[in-house]
Amino acid sequence: MLGMTMTRQRASAAVTDLGWRFLLGHLRTSVPVGSLAEAGAVAAQVLSIPGVEGHLRLDLRHDRVILTVLAPGAAMVTDAEIDLVVRLSDLGLKFEPESTQMLEMAIDAIEIPAIRPFWRAVLDYADEIAPAGPNDAIVDPRGQGPSIWFQQMDGPRPQRNRVHFDLAVPHDQVESRLAAALVAGGALVSDGEAPAFWVLADPEGNEICLTTWQGRD
Repeated sequence: MLGMTMTRQRASAAVTDLGWRFLLGHLRTSVPVGSLAEAGAVAAQVLSIPGVEGHLRLDLRHDRVILTVLAPGAAMVTDAEIDLVVRLSDLGLKFEPESTQMLEMAIDAIEIPAIRPFWRAVLDYADEIAPAGPNDAIVDPRGQGPSIWFQQMDGPRPQRNRVHFDLAVPHDQVESRLAAALVAGGALVSDGEAPAFWVLADPEGNEICLTTWQGRD
């Protein structure tokens, strides 16, 4: 059974005193550890809680374990995720929510529906929610990269882009990713440095470099 979607204010209020924080539709905290072995032990404790499958992401490092609770396929958490946070908090782990953060990025655009498919394809991202609207954010289904959202511009900016993406992909995947980006409306700006990198642009000229390890030795 699906839980009831919560407002941002309610979600934040429900978890703050438990040592968690509400960030970009997710519930997140950090557990300090002294080694990867200790991180593995924390993960084992967390995974002993019923109902974590599909709702929990774990990031294990030598000095911390980052716990992220999210609603599968939804943009906002529900009371089911709040209940999971409560049960995880009963484990007695030390939480350090102040050391957590999440990054999202915005792309300004005149015609958002024209550029959104390019960024979805070149990043190999997915719709944040289904069915997605033409202006909705796109997200990394692997949970590795920041979410991307699109901001409506009133008019074009003729100046050169001052920020662009560099995306490192496996060398044996770059050709298919390049092809998908071009099919989705992108343009090849330069392949002069390939296979180290290819410069692509969306229909409004925003650029991204697809990079590999090749051609750099």
